[in-house]
Amino acid sequence: MTVPSASERIVANLLTARTGQELSQARNWRIGSALSGIFRERGISNIDQLACMLDAPDNGILSQQVVEALLNNETYFFRDRPMFDHLANSVFPEIERRNAAARRMSILCAGCSTGQEALSIAMLLREQSVRWKDWQIEIVGVDVSHSAIASARAAVYSQFEVQRGLSVAQMLGNFRETPMGWEAKEDLQKMTQFRVHNLLTPLQSDSKFDLILCRNVLLYFGESTRSLVMSLLLQKLHPEGWMMLGAGETVADRTMPLTQIKEATNFYRHNGSSIAA
Repeated sequence: MTVPSASERIVANLLTARTGQELSQARNWRIGSALSGIFRERGISNIDQLACMLDAPDNGILSQQVVEALLNNETYFFRDRPMFDHLANSVFPEIERRNAAARRMSILCAGCSTGQEALSIAMLLREQSVRWKDWQIEIVGVDVSHSAIASARAAVYSQFEVQRGLSVAQMLGNFRETPMGWEAKEDLQKMTQFRVHNLLTPLQSDSKFDLILCRNVLLYFGESTRSLVMSLLLQKLHPEGWMMLGAGETVADRTMPLTQIKEATNFYRHNGSSIAA
């Protein structure tokens, strides 16, 4: 395996310092491809030149551009569809029973990227409109990427993006075609809100979320950072709330107050105990 150069380590360390995400040696290939646009825009010829520019005192804008470019914003509507089916058929009915008196449900999408995950949940709830009539529903998406959050707030997607994961009926029923692309309909946008947030810091919210989705995010963190992020998220999870991880992700830290659901291995339930010190 190729050992990363000193300049590549500088770039990788910048990403880790800003976001907690790590570029393993196996993922170093991303540096060249991800930064190619910045190289062209700024007339940079190689990674060593970039490292020197990052060392300059007025490098704030460039540093942010580099971090944004290195983030993996891969997402699409209803990614891993069986997991959304489990939400609709098992998790949401349970939340409905528990919150029947308050008629309120709060959901957090951590690492929401450009918004497809949050909008997928909104579409699920829209399909169950009778069940959720007169409910106050809050779907909050957070991501460290400013550009991704700007896209999520705009809720406008290309033909490729809107067809990825959606049937024609879902596309036409939930989006309208505009000169800029396919825009999510107003009722879906009203159910969702997006903000820039670094998962390494406490989330400023008065809500205790009934469901937190943190999918394909933890795998980019080292063990200690992963535990920190999980602890901070659990502070905002309802004592009977659910957590949904990505395919192949698990909660390895057995001190976390979470119980894995046998029939859906990527789902966990808060067991009501406190977070271990």
